[in-house]
Amino acid sequence: MDSTQIIGIAASTATGISLLPQLIKIIKEKKADHLSMGMMGVLLCGLILWILYGIFKEDLIIIISNAVSLLLNLATSILGIKYKQKSQGLKAV
Repeated sequence: MDSTQIIGIAASTATGISLLPQLIKIIKEKKADHLSMGMMGVLLCGLILWILYGIFKEDLIIIISNAVSLLLNLATSILGIKYKQKSQGLKAV
């Protein structure tokens, strides 16, 4: 493994887990009022494109890191939608 691969793995790991603190916060607080769903949508599209790019390039580092990131971001988006709906329901009462 050369230094380029090590840098790629480190960068993809950091990028892949970057939204983990947000996900943990949403799970703990059961609130997602400040989560931008527009940003999440764009990010999810970008991750899908990165996975496709990795498939075309046959680059497992790109595929795996972006797939992990996609899963974390999907979980964040799903919980964001769930808790935003709950908070909007509470405000309407």
